[in-house]
Amino acid sequence: MQNLFPSLMKASRRSLYFPFSLGHFANDIVPCSVVVLAPAIALEMGLNPMEVGLLLTLHSFGSALGYLPSGLLADSFRNRGNLLMLTFWWVGLGYLLASWAPGFWSLALLFALAGCGDAAWHPLATAILVQSDPQNRGQALGFHAIGGTLSAVIGPVIVGFLLASMDWRETLHWLILPTLLVGVLFLWIRKWVPEQPQRKVFSKEDLQHFWKSWTKKRGLLIICLISSYHMSLVALMSMIPLYLREFHGLSSAMTGLAFGMMVLFGAFMQPLMGRLSDRAGRRRVIVFGIATAAVCAFMIPVLENFGLLSMIIMFLVVGVGLLEGIRSSVLAAAVEFTGSREGTTLGFAFTLMDGLGAFGALLAGWAAGIQFSHAFLLAGILCTFSLILCFSVSLRSASVANAV
Repeated sequence: MQNLFPSLMKASRRSLYFPFSLGHFANDIVPCSVVVLAPAIALEMGLNPMEVGLLLTLHSFGSALGYLPSGLLADSFRNRGNLLMLTFWWVGLGYLLASWAPGFWSLALLFALAGCGDAAWHPLATAILVQSDPQNRGQALGFHAIGGTLSAVIGPVIVGFLLASMDWRETLHWLILPTLLVGVLFLWIRKWVPEQPQRKVFSKEDLQHFWKSWTKKRGLLIICLISSYHMSLVALMSMIPLYLREFHGLSSAMTGLAFGMMVLFGAFMQPLMGRLSDRAGRRRVIVFGIATAAVCAFMIPVLENFGLLSMIIMFLVVGVGLLEGIRSSVLAAAVEFTGSREGTTLGFAFTLMDGLGAFGALLAGWAAGIQFSHAFLLAGILCTFSLILCFSVSLRSASVANAV
């Protein structure tokens, strides 16, 4: 029985790469586009940068509530294909309701509710892929991430062009169509997902072991690293559309195109950097990505003084792309730290990223309210803090650490 699950998953792994990446794309296309919808929402509702940051933070924080329960289900539920299929309908219908929200707080609540459905997809899908190929976790997570990252490229571009001819509510109606269509496809694709052998439900002993692992010094440092890393990424990304539109006067279409270029680089880098971290080690790859992004963030105010918009966009492409690129390496390091219960661990890691990490948008909104360039200085400071944490903790797997 012990060898049955890995053999089943290895046989089907490659056939699941594309549908799982497609599913990730369809579930993420609306959440990843909210940041580009934000300026249009702000214009209609009269929101200031601080309120825009709060809206994005509540959206991400609501999403974070879905990760850990989904991770627990990923480790104990037998037929996970059905759960994956349900996430598309939750997301599509949730954002449809959000498009009819009359005010700020109702919109924030419905965004959070819809985002919670999107969050449920991630621990389920990534746990299946990570269990299928434990020697190449970074690569498996990187391939899954391609779909989500491409949605962050294509979604903003589509939104940019749609906003040129319609309001944000109508744009949202068009944007949920891919989610619902892939939801129909998953009525068949769910049957391709192998049922996992019955696993023990998360017990009190498991909870105690999980708590003990993460509350040790090393566990707490990894928690801080994951949170500060994603906070720096969110702080860097959240104000870019508003910055390009209001400060530099770009159109909605050009803003979406520029933002899409920034994330596209990360789409190609995630599987490459994930595979590199499988071979060269997690720390080296993570340090390289964070350090380079910090330099890029600190350069934005300098370039702004000279009015070099093209150079600003170029540095943002590199900074955002490399921070996105190391995401799979950070997640793989978290899985290797616990060494078991992959779904629960990934659910916890996603919760940290979209929960605590989401406050990066709120902080960036506060900084941008003083001066737009301060948001990028903040992102650089958070990157520097993450870099210090990365040098302060071992990122070796639990099995290696125990053997030493």
